[in-house]
Amino acid sequence: MTRLTNNHALIFGASGITGWAIVNAILHDYPSSDSFSKVTALTNRPLSAEQAQWPTSNKLQLASGIDLQSDPATLESELRRHVKDIETVSVVYFFAYIMDMTPANEIEINVRILQNAVTVVEKLSPKLRFVVLPTGTKWYGVHLIDEFPWKNDLPLRESMPRIPEPHASQMFYYNQVDLLKKISDGKPWTYCTVMPDVIIGFVPNNNVYCLAQWLAIYLSLYRELNGEGAEVVFPGTMESWKIRSNDSSQDTIARFAIHASLHAEVSAGQDFNAADNSQPSSWSAKWPIICDYFGLKGVAPTNGPGPDPARYIMENQTEWVKMEPKYGLREGHVGKNERSFQFFPYFIMTMFNFDRQLDMTKTHKAWGTDKEEITTQQGWHTAFDRFRKARIIP
Repeated sequence: MTRLTNNHALIFGASGITGWAIVNAILHDYPSSDSFSKVTALTNRPLSAEQAQWPTSNKLQLASGIDLQSDPATLESELRRHVKDIETVSVVYFFAYIMDMTPANEIEINVRILQNAVTVVEKLSPKLRFVVLPTGTKWYGVHLIDEFPWKNDLPLRESMPRIPEPHASQMFYYNQVDLLKKISDGKPWTYCTVMPDVIIGFVPNNNVYCLAQWLAIYLSLYRELNGEGAEVVFPGTMESWKIRSNDSSQDTIARFAIHASLHAEVSAGQDFNAADNSQPSSWSAKWPIICDYFGLKGVAPTNGPGPDPARYIMENQTEWVKMEPKYGLREGHVGKNERSFQFFPYFIMTMFNFDRQLDMTKTHKAWGTDKEEITTQQGWHTAFDRFRKARIIP
């Protein structure tokens, strides 16, 4: 397969879990040193190169304060001002998202920011050739819990139809994909989507959806208060302890997204599941591996679930504050984060109590000889290593 070289990558949402990983992969020369000549990382919140923990590279330019909710004319002005060589952008990775609990608002906001971003870049860069958009297993309706439509038709495959109404009309992913299909028609650029399950990875800033960050802080605190070798009961139920699913580590998603963007001949207009391994796993297999990183023993919820990670952290904030100077940790990751979404770890580890494994056949075929698979230990421990290097955990 042929691939584009010397590309200029523009990453919206570069401080998010997957946006960060795309920048990181490119700066580590994935898939080769000549694949990209420039990488522009765009963030809304301020982010320094030191915080980001990316390798030093003259390919990288970092621009913060880009507000995707501004009108197209203002966004165009901001990109002209902040993005050197904007006219050479060839690949856009749109990994920005704005949460809204009202479906109609979530659809309107996220469709609008995607349309603004792509149409402005298309106007400014005649070299645009590809756009990558992330969706997720919400595409398959996993968020519907008891009404999850595919419980008896697994694994989840990209060929499955959209979820039934009234739920389909409340799914912003569908609207975003329909938009890309419409505005790319007849143009020199195309697109694809990547669909991960729960994303495992590092973020330099707090992120409401970063389960690895919740667990890194929780288990570090648990170890501090209970000592090495202490047993940590899984926070979910015996039912959720056994369910089968596929972890989606940030590096795996990023690497496939990059591969897909360089090989439009196999990816144009396509949707791809994104996961670490074609074989599903369960919390019963993963929890001991996760806890072992912190010198703890992860055990089953035989007599009921263990502490809710978010609640445990909040109840022991004063102890964490003591740990910050003791271990030289960066402040502000516990108790000072207005973006905290304390329900998230409980939701993921308890309410997702049904099998939802992914079929990776299509993705691995498109990835070809570059296909990568990693283990639970590789995925989770790499994330924890990064939090440790960033001095977010001891």
